[in-house]
Amino acid sequence: MGLQAYLILAAVVFGIGLFGVVTRRNTIGILLGIELMLNAVNINLVAFARYHGDVSGMVFTVFTICITVAEVALGLALVILIYRIRRTAVADHLDLLKG
Repeated sequence: MGLQAYLILAAVVFGIGLFGVVTRRNTIGILLGIELMLNAVNINLVAFARYHGDVSGMVFTVFTICITVAEVALGLALVILIYRIRRTAVADHLDLLKG
């Protein structure tokens, strides 16, 4: 497979993630959409690294995955905390910062 197939795959995965972020009302669904978008970026990094024969894209992908894991842990911790306070995980009902 050539580079174009991986770029199309990454674009489709990014589109699905963006659709999930825009249409979901549940905060966990929104987090899953963000994860799909970040995985599409990782697919692009690995595809370009392999195409150019350079390892730096793959190393950067490993760092990105580590940062993504920390982001997921923090995001789920926030969702659990908000659910304990408000008893809802729907993003439209979250108005904690309104004065």
